[in-house]
Amino acid sequence: MDPTRPGRPLAHRRRRLLAACTATVLAVPGLVALSSAARAADADLARNGGFESGLGNWTCTASTIVNSPVHGGSSAMMATPAGSDYAQCSQTVTVKPDAQYTLSGYVRGAYVYLGASGTGTTDVSTWTPSAADWQQLSTTFRTGAATTQVTIYTHGWYGTGAYWADDLSLTGPGVDAGQPPAAPAGLKTGTVTSSSVGLSWTAVSGATGYNVYRDGAKVQTATGTSATVSGLAASTAYSFQVAATNDAGESAKSAAVTATTSAGSGGGGGSSDLPAHALVGYLHASFANGAGYTRMADVPDSWDVIDLAFGEPTSVTSGDIRFNRCPVTECPTVESDADFKAAIKAKQAAGKKVLISIGGQNGQVQLTTAAARDTFVSSVSKIIDTYGLDGLDIDFEGHSLSLDASDTNFKSPTTPVIVNLISALKTLKAKYGSKFVLSMAPETFFVQLGYQYYGTGKWGGQDPRAGAYLPVIYALRDDLTLLHVQDYNSGSIMGLDNQYHSMGGADFHIAMTDMLLTGFPVAGDANNVFPPLRPDQIAIGMPATTNAGNGYVSPAEVTKTLNCLTKRTDCGSYATHGTWPGLRGLMTWSVNWDRFGGWEFSRNFDAYFG
Repeated sequence: MDPTRPGRPLAHRRRRLLAACTATVLAVPGLVALSSAARAADADLARNGGFESGLGNWTCTASTIVNSPVHGGSSAMMATPAGSDYAQCSQTVTVKPDAQYTLSGYVRGAYVYLGASGTGTTDVSTWTPSAADWQQLSTTFRTGAATTQVTIYTHGWYGTGAYWADDLSLTGPGVDAGQPPAAPAGLKTGTVTSSSVGLSWTAVSGATGYNVYRDGAKVQTATGTSATVSGLAASTAYSFQVAATNDAGESAKSAAVTATTSAGSGGGGGSSDLPAHALVGYLHASFANGAGYTRMADVPDSWDVIDLAFGEPTSVTSGDIRFNRCPVTECPTVESDADFKAAIKAKQAAGKKVLISIGGQNGQVQLTTAAARDTFVSSVSKIIDTYGLDGLDIDFEGHSLSLDASDTNFKSPTTPVIVNLISALKTLKAKYGSKFVLSMAPETFFVQLGYQYYGTGKWGGQDPRAGAYLPVIYALRDDLTLLHVQDYNSGSIMGLDNQYHSMGGADFHIAMTDMLLTGFPVAGDANNVFPPLRPDQIAIGMPATTNAGNGYVSPAEVTKTLNCLTKRTDCGSYATHGTWPGLRGLMTWSVNWDRFGGWEFSRNFDAYFG
């Protein structure tokens, strides 16, 4: 615990003494207490202090909105400290110099702090070590002679449980900021491409800036009367609005305009050779496990992409990848190398793609040096050439990818294992050309968790693997054929609705996929947005049976997922940010487990897409 934050017994005694002295002074004849008129002039300057508008006006980490428990209204904020992040929510408020203010709010949970910084005098905070039910915290401060803004905040503490906050207020002299500007008029679209839409509007008198909204969510700001919204998905309809801003606040939003992005080029990595809707499956080619061995020739035509599992390194940092087919002692029905290669060619002649998948649960790959990177390229090339394969799938799990503490920008990574992997994949893509199929199968921890956490975080202490796939996906977004995140064996993940979503139903797949197709701020930074991928680049990863992995959902839930994302029906409680009929399809672990389960997964896919 930080000894400067909790109150000390002596400080408590001083406050009681001060209160007693104040009461005595106010009782002295001839002295005038604060008048009721002066009190009436005070205002509550905190915006959305009851969190009825979600987290609007607040900047928060590890926080979400809940409907129970609440102190007042229908909403409250819940935050969960994790690692070195003590889950702070803060808001900057305009104040008058040399003026007295009272900060108060209702909290519950273990170790909850309420405070103000940037006061220009003495920053203040108050706290409770335990509040089983709603408890009011309150503190006062006086602003400095030149202070015009203060930051109010609430937070928990390292290693403690969740806390709740509601009905936060900052009362004191208000600042007359005038009136918000009028809503902009004349909003229209300009140049539209497969990934961007140009917008322009008429200037608003008194406005100092503009907020641009896409499908109801603010995506960027502008100082002039035009903007280009980029990072959009091809062949997708979007709705746009603009609001004007000044010191008094934001105007009403303009009338909406809609635009549909043009069709993309079909994507890099040979994706134009895939059917409009594709089924991807992993084939246990180097081991059997409980599902048993399936010969390449016995893989049904339902499967459009077959990933050979797995190529693994000779050591974690060697970069030397080897693909060893399942030995006859483990897989008595394994075919010969000649029959295996012939079956691959037959699949390819039927329009199927066969890839080598690198990594898996046991295949940790860390390209820590340039030498390891070059060895990776040469050894993977040898596997591709030996078996005549169509491309490469990256299935790095465990501790293969993590971020150095100083590596904080996914758009410009510096961590060697990240930089070297990007370089290696770009080299392989350049070597084999535009038809080379490149896919990735990260876990949610390495992708969608990046919405809340990235690497070790601002204060250190977070898991350095959080969001670690984001720089790889971003750097290769134009070369990437398919991204199929493993929506299984996952913990609960916060979606774009700032609610946590868990495995077991359509909701999880819808929320996780919507994040990839909409884009999201990384680690809550609205100025650092991971852009959306094209729908033709996305397949949803699901386990084929209950035996294959945690997170299995029934065919009915799979159908709900597809209906919501491609038709915007059967969406349940989660509201998607678009409709993507061009969604590429599904991925499953695995072909072998689907066979074990009577081909339920692939038959449902075939029935849905015809």
